[in-house]
Amino acid sequence: MPTYNKYHQTSLSLYGLSKQTFPHAQYEVILVDDASSDNTPNIVKEADVPFKFKYIRMKKNKGRSFVRNIGINHAEGDLLIFLDGEMLAPPAFIENHYKHHVHESNLVVTGAMHYEGVYTFIMPDYNKDQMAHLKELVNNDAEYRRLYENYEQTKQHSNVPCPLVTKEDIDTNRFQRLSFPNRYFLNSGLKHFGERLEGFTLPYIAFLSGNVSVRKANLKKSGLFDETFIGYGAEDWELGYRLYKNGVQFVLDPSTVAYHQEHGISKRKVKEQWGNHYRFVNKHPHIDVLILSLEWKELPFMHMHKTLVEYNQLEERFPGEYNEFKHAFRVMLFRIIEYLNNGQPVTKLYDLPGGSEERMKIIQQFETLRPRGFDYLASSFEQIYYL
Repeated sequence: MPTYNKYHQTSLSLYGLSKQTFPHAQYEVILVDDASSDNTPNIVKEADVPFKFKYIRMKKNKGRSFVRNIGINHAEGDLLIFLDGEMLAPPAFIENHYKHHVHESNLVVTGAMHYEGVYTFIMPDYNKDQMAHLKELVNNDAEYRRLYENYEQTKQHSNVPCPLVTKEDIDTNRFQRLSFPNRYFLNSGLKHFGERLEGFTLPYIAFLSGNVSVRKANLKKSGLFDETFIGYGAEDWELGYRLYKNGVQFVLDPSTVAYHQEHGISKRKVKEQWGNHYRFVNKHPHIDVLILSLEWKELPFMHMHKTLVEYNQLEERFPGEYNEFKHAFRVMLFRIIEYLNNGQPVTKLYDLPGGSEERMKIIQQFETLRPRGFDYLASSFEQIYYL
């Protein structure tokens, strides 16, 4: 578990992990503190846990990839579960991850696609949308509503988290009244492929390090997290891609879900995300990575999947043809991320003079796609070529 300045949530997370049905003697929890400036170091003295607990504190902030690798290297077990420091794990969480790996050695198991959020504290850096959402949820419970109303009356004096959920609420599951589902990935098409993502061309996006398990041997084979990825985003997908290329099977299991304790959203997050995505496509400039650039156009993952299927079919059915079209498509997908990383407008991604021979070939090739049944590929190309 990596953590950075989330003392309050991490304390509750450790409590949740102490209530696991899995035998306490058979798992360890490694908390890597990425140089927090809050009360996180006090957790060592406060934590009353039945499992083996290792607390590692960085002297300088090193970022997500670095601290996760620290955790990997200090882990004694053969099976690793990556869990963010603010994730609240239900009692059967470890058991449900573990059961998949007992008889198979080549798996990635994730509960992150079945995301559940929960407001355990009123945080001073919540944005307006988060506060409005919380105000709606507290109506599910009279005591939570009372705590919220109390906060509303005194908030001008407060810049510290206001507790809502107690350890007793975790014991009784009462905290779930402040929880909510966010099925972004599943609603973008993944639910159609089943638990094992059969036939899905982008399974590596299921490697979301907030809640995922994999055997250490698979990581040793594919490599650990790439430490050149600094800040938020893509470092888990990049590792997931390497695992995917090494033949690891991805499994989505709703019984391995954990509750993400909501916190304020950093304004740097979007910039960091595009910067890391740019590192990703630079490192793996392949069509099954480049295709994720279409997320910028808010196209669902099912659309990306079908576009990639048709691109691969185009390669198979018409080898040596469509060269100008395919080159332009790949270049534009790369430039979307390049431009976003540079903070420049995403427009004129493949700007050629009107009468140039290459432009004419691209248009001619594009115009034959739909008559030949490549509707998704044509649609995706169209949406970025004419920006």
